[in-house]
Amino acid sequence: MTSISFNLGHRQLWRLTRARKALGLLSLTCLVSTSYARVLDVANPIDAGVDPKRLQHIETAINKAIAAREIPGAVVLIARKGSIVYHESFGFADIASGKSMEKDSIFRIASMTKVITSVGIMMLYERGHFLLADPLSNYISEFSNPRVVVEVDDNGEVLSTRPARKEIRILDLLTHSSGIAYPFVPSDTNRSYIRAGIIDGFTSKPISVEANVRRIAKQPLLFDPGSAFAYGLSTDVLGYLIEVLTDKTLDVFFREEIFEPLEMHDTHFYLPAEKADRLVTLYADPEGAGVAPAQGDEGIIRLDNPNFPVEGARAHFSGGGGLSSTALDYANFLYMLLNDGEFNGKRLLSRKSIELMRTSRSDRDGDGAADFGLGLQIVESLDRGTELASVGAYSWGGFFYTYFWVDPQEQLITIFLSQVVYPVHSGIRDIISVLSYQALE
Repeated sequence: MTSISFNLGHRQLWRLTRARKALGLLSLTCLVSTSYARVLDVANPIDAGVDPKRLQHIETAINKAIAAREIPGAVVLIARKGSIVYHESFGFADIASGKSMEKDSIFRIASMTKVITSVGIMMLYERGHFLLADPLSNYISEFSNPRVVVEVDDNGEVLSTRPARKEIRILDLLTHSSGIAYPFVPSDTNRSYIRAGIIDGFTSKPISVEANVRRIAKQPLLFDPGSAFAYGLSTDVLGYLIEVLTDKTLDVFFREEIFEPLEMHDTHFYLPAEKADRLVTLYADPEGAGVAPAQGDEGIIRLDNPNFPVEGARAHFSGGGGLSSTALDYANFLYMLLNDGEFNGKRLLSRKSIELMRTSRSDRDGDGAADFGLGLQIVESLDRGTELASVGAYSWGGFFYTYFWVDPQEQLITIFLSQVVYPVHSGIRDIISVLSYQALE
């Protein structure tokens, strides 16, 4: 590629509004409501305060990573001030067949699903279904009287537990401070989770979210709820809570309440047959020798079928990691967040709920400072980071090497999508975030 293209492609159903301009100001703390154009349009980068020549560094960096066989290919989308200023595809969706990556290629977004689930639960919160301080056991009784692990043996088997000092609140699930773990993350409950048959979220087997969550409820917690941060299956529990509160499966709720209003027509738990050919092949690089098609056992999460989400029982709707999507679809979702809960005249959340979501509560990285809100990682202070950023920017990524970054202060959205099982031997994902910032005027 030698030039920047602004053609969205015939498959996309976006309603472009080229004449609208971004309005309003954002405070440094991102607490002041801002109004932008209602739908992301496509613009010359210069009109949005972005240097197109400096954007070309992205092409150079990604092509270098592809040539080094760190990734098979990628799609990058950058939007600023309500306009898409960069949307390009690179490399291959399938190396063996020579199939090129396209701008509408579909990616397994894994944990980027968590932010969508967090929005879904906040929508129900705004409708009066619960309070964030409510005990989870009010709605899923199996979580009553939780216990905390006290001692494990050398093989990781739990030897003793004690009663938790308090119950899990819905707020604790949103902030990953519930004490609920992941099977793939080493911890005092890791062995117990695996022995109980709890899955990490990816499966082609006929296992329902309800069955998985009820298994989780029987496990001891890592710590007293609300006392620490542990990345785990909390958001999968939230996904099942949505099903309990609405009497709808999570896929139906997402489609009706989020995907249709946000025009996310290519976002699914399991792809329709007519879209299966747009799914990017899953790759792995366990030794750092170069990517090769994933077999399912290369990453820290073992996949029972690397052709998920095309093949299998299509029964497990994981709120923590089950969705697949495109850059354009996810940009619509992020733009709704950036636009204080509104998209194209349709409001999903109030400005106050968005404000609460991007307020730090948990210490994700253990440095003594809160940096995780309700489903979002937050930049609280520039002196604690190492790369370009702004105070109030928020982000999250996925297990298959996908990532997003939203900066309210700069009115900036950056999306990077590739498809390599973790661990990944590349720094290109974080480099793209830097390159989106360096192009700002």
